[in-house]
Amino acid sequence: MAKKHIVSETNETISAVITALGEGAVGIIRISGTEAAAIGDKLFRSASGKKLTEHTPHLLVYGHVVDEENSKIDEVLAVYMQGPHSYTAEDVVEIQSHGGLQSLKTILGLTYKMGARPAEPGEFTKRAFLNGRIDLIQAEAVMDIIKSRSEASLKMAVRQQDGQLSKKIKGLRRNLLDIVVNLEAVIDYPEEDIEEITFNTVSEGMERVKQELEYLLKHAHTGKILREGLQTVIVGRPNVGKSSLLNALLSEERAIVSEYAGTTRDVIEEQLLLGSVPLVLVDTAGIRQTEDYVEKIGVARSKERLDKAELAVVVLDGSQPLNEEDEEILNAVAGKPCVIIVNKGDRPQVNDLTALQKRFGKDRVLLLSAKTGGGLEQFTAWLQSYVYGSEHAISGGAYVQNTRHENLLREALLSVEEAIRAAASMLP
Repeated sequence: MAKKHIVSETNETISAVITALGEGAVGIIRISGTEAAAIGDKLFRSASGKKLTEHTPHLLVYGHVVDEENSKIDEVLAVYMQGPHSYTAEDVVEIQSHGGLQSLKTILGLTYKMGARPAEPGEFTKRAFLNGRIDLIQAEAVMDIIKSRSEASLKMAVRQQDGQLSKKIKGLRRNLLDIVVNLEAVIDYPEEDIEEITFNTVSEGMERVKQELEYLLKHAHTGKILREGLQTVIVGRPNVGKSSLLNALLSEERAIVSEYAGTTRDVIEEQLLLGSVPLVLVDTAGIRQTEDYVEKIGVARSKERLDKAELAVVVLDGSQPLNEEDEEILNAVAGKPCVIIVNKGDRPQVNDLTALQKRFGKDRVLLLSAKTGGGLEQFTAWLQSYVYGSEHAISGGAYVQNTRHENLLREALLSVEEAIRAAASMLP
């Protein structure tokens, strides 16, 4: 059965530049709606002399864009995509011109004169959703693809756009509906010879759905990190090597390093990819008691960033015993997601690593040298394990990247748990 050609609730035709702003070799203008084909025929002249719509759909055609006086504006490639076989499921024309600002501006202006209106931000994807070509999860995945910070996050977003998460959710919904339908059939038609659904069947079915929801929520943390980056703050007292660690991770001299305490007086924020883990990494001023007004502000900002961080990287000086300032910081991160970096591992060690490992866990205390780079690989491996789990990689399954999805899944899990308790209590 042929798929029905659906059009938007509005008959308005829209157009916009869909490539990044700025000068480039190529720029693309998209026209979508009922008048897209007519507008394409008006402003495009093919080298063969035929109209754009007289060529095979979805085939790039060489020619020129012309204005109302039939004057050539730019040498272009154009393609006509007949709905519903297009991004928006409407008739679409795309014009690939040179990427100069003036060229794009002129061509876009011509589309407006010929009946299109400016597309609102995200309106092409909105129409694809309204026309039923994609669902809401797939629509949201478009922005995830654009904003991907790593290869892993890109793969996850592409799978989401392909409908993997949607299929998983629809499958769980179908399982719950099957249980409801069987229950209602037994209740509504008691005289019919229908196999009565048992308590075990109901509870086992709902328990399977519950486990699937718990699995999705368990990995939502990974999905969110890959989408937005792990908000990580480097904390420690002055002169323990926080800025040296930042520079070592970035492989560049981003922060000033000196032997004088209090060199860093403000937060320094950088984004980087460390072992396939996207980080939003913040180097902070050393946390200590100080009478210096400017340094006080830096310390206050450091504490504020520590409170908001998803992961605290506490840096200690391994060549010195812990002091009161170290203990204050260690107490501040107790119970929070953290990793303890014992820096200056290239020097004789005074710090009691065993005591720290008993206090925070053996896997959360790492010895390294920001100066020589020794131990950075272990830190990278720890990060991968923290984000991905023991698998150290993203498998081909469905993952939750969106906070809205996570909240809805939590609500669904609460409802399923309530239903399981009701079934166990034999509620009618």
